[in-house]
Amino acid sequence: MAPPTPHLAVRGSDGTLLLCGPPSCQESSAFQKDDLQGKHMTFSSDGSLFGWCNGSQVSVIKVSTGDLVKSFDLPKTSVLEFSPLNKVLATWQHYTKTQDNPQGEANLQLWDLQTGACIKAFYQKKITGWCPSWADDESVTARNVNNELHFYENNNFETIANKLHLQKVSEFALSPGPQPSKVVVYVPGSKGGPSFVRLYQYPNFGGPTSALANKSFFKADRVSMLWNKKGTAVLVTASTEVDKTGASYYGEQTLHYVAINGESAVIQLPKRGPIYDVSWNPNSSEFCVVYGFMPAKATVFNSKCESVFDFGTGPRNAAYYSPQGHILVLAGFGNLRGQMEVWDVKKYKQVSKPQAEDTTHFFWCPDGEHVVTATCSPRLRVSNGYKIWHYTGTVLYKHETPSNKELWEVLWQPFPTGAFPEKPVKYQALPSELGSTEAKPAQAYRPPALRNKPQTASSKLHEEELPQNMKPGVAGEKQISKAALKNQKRREAKKAAKQEIQPDEAPPPVADSTPAAHVTSSFGDPETDKKIKNLKKKLKAIDELKDQQATGKVMQKNQLEKMQKESQLLKELEDLELGL
Repeated sequence: MAPPTPHLAVRGSDGTLLLCGPPSCQESSAFQKDDLQGKHMTFSSDGSLFGWCNGSQVSVIKVSTGDLVKSFDLPKTSVLEFSPLNKVLATWQHYTKTQDNPQGEANLQLWDLQTGACIKAFYQKKITGWCPSWADDESVTARNVNNELHFYENNNFETIANKLHLQKVSEFALSPGPQPSKVVVYVPGSKGGPSFVRLYQYPNFGGPTSALANKSFFKADRVSMLWNKKGTAVLVTASTEVDKTGASYYGEQTLHYVAINGESAVIQLPKRGPIYDVSWNPNSSEFCVVYGFMPAKATVFNSKCESVFDFGTGPRNAAYYSPQGHILVLAGFGNLRGQMEVWDVKKYKQVSKPQAEDTTHFFWCPDGEHVVTATCSPRLRVSNGYKIWHYTGTVLYKHETPSNKELWEVLWQPFPTGAFPEKPVKYQALPSELGSTEAKPAQAYRPPALRNKPQTASSKLHEEELPQNMKPGVAGEKQISKAALKNQKRREAKKAAKQEIQPDEAPPPVADSTPAAHVTSSFGDPETDKKIKNLKKKLKAIDELKDQQATGKVMQKNQLEKMQKESQLLKELEDLELGL
């Protein structure tokens, strides 16, 4: 049986339409294009339904046939959302009040998709966090009301089943995955106290001791909370509006890991600077972080918050895992030039390096084979359009929006997990009439005085860092376990100790051209010998740190500073041994 073809929803100033995905990339024959300007559009979580509002009404259709499911006379609706099992449609319009109605109308409405009846209407003044959060089986629904959480059960919105009382709950996130449901809440600090996040299992809200996990921190004006797919852990990015050190106009960010088993940690990021993006692998056991002043680093961490793979540095600010979790795209969009790095996650091998300039939107197709990049208004009001790519870098379809029109949004139709099994990763670009756009090597800025001179390390604007598997001495080497590395170092230390005990024997000849930092020597002056011994000790410690870094261990700030002094120490040692 042939796999289904995902649809791509397109919304712009000339209306709303559904496009069949690759290989055809033609308008869907089952959907009649709506020529009215669409305000919002969305798919249900299983992709079977499609809903949109056009300033006249809200419509819901079956994607497979185009049959109308329900239509609602709601001309002021701005956004809409389906519940996970498609039982409820939530709609929101701007809150307004008049002299005749000073209280205003309830502007958040929940509709029964079977009968078309309004189940409940709430007052929701802000669009931020407007939509209720459902558990995957719709047994629990949560809303933030006046800084406390209200919980409803089985879509009965007439009765509040439970409440979570804390000082002032600013943000919350209900877990995906199977029952029992978990909820993580954020309470901002007050009167000099710390902010904190707490993780609860519904409905056990009996105070701080009932929390599954608790993490407190300072320096947090706002947070974003991201659950993994299985609902076993959440990543919390805490941000401040202003960096008081003056190092960044992005403010300061810290990343925290909180798990339902009670574990919590601060993710140690080895490069200073902002955190641009955090993305969970769909397997829920690892996540990728893009961080640090440009050129930014990207690192994959496991559930123990240990570094799994370091991608080095590059012009990037986003990370996107494929729905199957087998491919990772690192990209530089927005104010960067649109370079994408496509990586095979299992082998940590780069597949392709295409470039999509002026991209404002990026989405993986559910098949894990294709992506869409788009340039949309109002982020960019010129050169609007979208491209459908194969992950090997080939452009399969390209649409350019006419100059007198605008593109506002593109959206892939989702599918249930397992609808598209993982396929082996290809490294050969697919043939296409549109070809591919391989990123050209970026040329660093060079002052006019240096442009006709050979480039040296000191003339580089940024010190670029290669991916972990491309660093000298690491490429092609087999990754060894921590225990094996520890045993290897123990053997080397034992061997070195034996050589120290037998100073009369001549040391074996050294094959490489590096300074003989470990050769025992004596210059008759006890003070000089002592200095040389100390320098050798420091150099040996640096060698051990470099070995640890090569195996992927994250270095602390003081360790990195110590490693940077290697050339200086080698020079001092050389001067002492030459008697200078």
